[in-house]
Amino acid sequence: MSDTQDPPTEESPTDQSESIDGEYDPSEIEPKWQDHWVAEDTYAYDGDADTRFTIDTPPPTVSGNLHMGHLYQFTLQDFVARYHRMADDTVYFPFGYDDNGIASERLTERELDIRHQDFERREFQEKCREVCTRYEDEFTEDVQSLAISVDWDNTYKTIAPEVQRVSQLSFLDLYEQGREYRQRAPTIWCPDCETAISQVEQEDEDKHTKFNDIAFDLVEDGDGPVEDETFTISTTRPELLPACVSVFVHPDDDANQHLVGGTARVPLFGQEVPIIADERVDMETGSGLVMCCTFGDQNDIEWYQAHDLDLRLAIDESATMTEVAGDYEGMSTTQARAAIIEDLDVEGYLLESRDHEHTVQVHERCGVEVEYLVTEQWYIKLLDKKDEYLQAGRDMEWFPEKMYSRYQHWIEGLEWDWCISRQRDSGIPIPVWYCDECGEPILADPEQLPADPLSDDPPVDGCPDCGHDTFTPEEDVFDTWATSSLTPLVNAGWDWHADADAAEPNSIADGTFEMEMPELYPFDLRPQGHDIISFWLFHTVVKCYEHTDEVPFENVMVNGMVLDENREAMSKSKGNVIPPSEVLENFPVDAARYWAAGTSIGDDFPYKEGDLEAGERLLQKLWNASRLVDQLTPAHDAVGDVDEADLSAVDRWLLAELDATIDSVTAKFEDYAFSKARNELRSFFWNTFCDDYLEIAKQRLSDGGDPSTEYTLLTAHRTFLKLFAPFLPHITEELWNRVYDEEESVHTTDWPVAGGYEADLEAGETAMEVVSALRRYKTENGLPLNADLEHVEVYGHVEGFAAAIAEAMHVETLETFEDAPDITTEVSDIDLDYSIVGPEFGSDVGALDSAIEAGDYEIDGDTLVVAGGEFELDAEMFAVEESRTYSGEGEMTETENAVVVVR
Repeated sequence: MSDTQDPPTEESPTDQSESIDGEYDPSEIEPKWQDHWVAEDTYAYDGDADTRFTIDTPPPTVSGNLHMGHLYQFTLQDFVARYHRMADDTVYFPFGYDDNGIASERLTERELDIRHQDFERREFQEKCREVCTRYEDEFTEDVQSLAISVDWDNTYKTIAPEVQRVSQLSFLDLYEQGREYRQRAPTIWCPDCETAISQVEQEDEDKHTKFNDIAFDLVEDGDGPVEDETFTISTTRPELLPACVSVFVHPDDDANQHLVGGTARVPLFGQEVPIIADERVDMETGSGLVMCCTFGDQNDIEWYQAHDLDLRLAIDESATMTEVAGDYEGMSTTQARAAIIEDLDVEGYLLESRDHEHTVQVHERCGVEVEYLVTEQWYIKLLDKKDEYLQAGRDMEWFPEKMYSRYQHWIEGLEWDWCISRQRDSGIPIPVWYCDECGEPILADPEQLPADPLSDDPPVDGCPDCGHDTFTPEEDVFDTWATSSLTPLVNAGWDWHADADAAEPNSIADGTFEMEMPELYPFDLRPQGHDIISFWLFHTVVKCYEHTDEVPFENVMVNGMVLDENREAMSKSKGNVIPPSEVLENFPVDAARYWAAGTSIGDDFPYKEGDLEAGERLLQKLWNASRLVDQLTPAHDAVGDVDEADLSAVDRWLLAELDATIDSVTAKFEDYAFSKARNELRSFFWNTFCDDYLEIAKQRLSDGGDPSTEYTLLTAHRTFLKLFAPFLPHITEELWNRVYDEEESVHTTDWPVAGGYEADLEAGETAMEVVSALRRYKTENGLPLNADLEHVEVYGHVEGFAAAIAEAMHVETLETFEDAPDITTEVSDIDLDYSIVGPEFGSDVGALDSAIEAGDYEIDGDTLVVAGGEFELDAEMFAVEESRTYSGEGEMTETENAVVVVR
């Protein structure tokens, strides 16, 4: 990665010592530090460290440019990495690209305006590598521009030889364990991509179609032959009529039980099919009678297997009608559907055709409706271990906890084993050859991996079963997820080594699996989006659990999706996509990171510019506050520790509040509650430190140095820079460098820990309320903040803080009282909830209003009694507004815990 970056500036940022002048300029500062961090290997992983935190990062699919979802997801991961790099000794934070499979092929076809079918496999693979490399380089630059603290020395590509080896080793190991098998069976098939797909690669899509009522001739019923009798089948897919092999009736369908045991003739195509009873028939849909076609859906497959039905394949791999379709052979399914409906109508078999909305399964990559074809594929067994995979999920801690239910529901709903073979050109080859005589599969030796059967020779001269000496190579490649599910093992350096005593190792049993970096595994965290729980997370659990008997990570952090301002998913078809490049042209990266920290993990949320604007304001506030701290402590390098006994009450209070903030923010980072951590930190910094404490500090340091205040200012400021560092890496690094001129990056310093300061927090908080009230009083009365106030009375617990209040707000005489002053409380108004009062009192509402306006009411507990008891209103029907009046001399203002009187 480093050789793709701009060279660092001639003078390293850490060699500069600058004052904090003017406005903060992120356009200059952010790129400077991004280059510096890469050039200096600031985020390098230290394998010899005593403690570490490991993150199994998701390799993004190479299928286009960076989008807002990437910005959000990468930034969340970076919050974790930056926090733990400071809290622990080191962090393993790798980066990978998932650049094999359908997504890469589609990108290449789109980018070069070509079709993979028009090229030899190896030629097309080379084109994929060239296109993906270009996109990966651009993507890497984009990720670095977001200040994602990846260790770029730990990167991988899923098509790289070392990853291909891991993927093929996984295949060999699972085969020897008996967890894999090859079978010719009904397969979920994408006719557009012309490949098998797995259950997880489907998604629901609502489509408009026609529901067609079609007359079938009854040949025989349960009692024997019949004449001139028909029954109705309702279907949305008349193009499957040539594949019809039976008709099913529900056992509880009394009206149609006489048909069971008979036969029917399929219109237009003429084949006679049995009529069978089966409880899987949906009696509420259509006529209650359903045809079974091989294959239209999952039910068809189950019926075919359960009742040993005929096999009629009317649709091929490209969704073209086969010879089984007779006159419709060669048509697409769409063309055949229209032609068959027209012919059914002409022949009198079409009884009705009506509009219908229904949900179909489409391939998530291309959006084309899937078919079910009989093909030969490789599978990993899943269904026999569903309980174990559920327990593996329970063994991990989920953030947020509710996301476990998605994992659970996916496993409970599994109906297929995992189909891992794909009929594509770009991908990792399945390392198998087949004996031409007996079909026995010959697996590659583990020592020869990565292997490509299309170009490499099999590891044997003759078939171990029959001795035949010619073999056919496997042409299929692995499903993308069969490889990306191995990222924990890839990153930990999982590999196979031959045993020392194995003369000619040729199987997994002749060696052992080891990890180059076993300290990484299991990983501490798997961060990912909720949309790929069933894809990446589940398959990773399956693969790693089968290879290591362990769950691959201890914690799972699941993020939501970024929506547009109307809470709709961003998509090109809707025209509502906002590219990160457009956002970062108008806002600093740190402001975008502030926005990313604004939502609880797991929740989908809308993109709003207001959150970025708030981030910009915080950057300027932090810059200005740092400038003031720097000005107030010109000799800060000489400021030493101060004994707690020598701290003033207000300084001790600020440090005690800072301790509480450190503990709270730390706990929230540990729980991945970034939005709560951000908001609490911002509130304490902006309101308590900047608006209140800095005003006090300015007054105390206006006539010269004060060790207690200087120590408190610098301690708090250094702490704030560290606490903000995961959220706002650029400005905190710049300020750390300018103010403290230290060689070490703020991002590799130790995370703050509480100093153990004790103070009367209640009194201090009340004192800050008083300062804020007096500031507000001056503003409302047109007075400058440094205007003198002659006399102020404070009624509330501010013991020990009176001098600080007086000094900060220029009060000549300040008196404090524990007890409240004489204040008269009166009811000023009664607000009625007319949504309840109206229906309850009807035409009497006018009289009720008049009585209240005349003061003819009393409040009896939670009941409002009006007009001498004529009306009684419950508590939910009204609200009381009160006014409080101070009868003494001066102007009163109130805070949550105090009353302040200015005289």
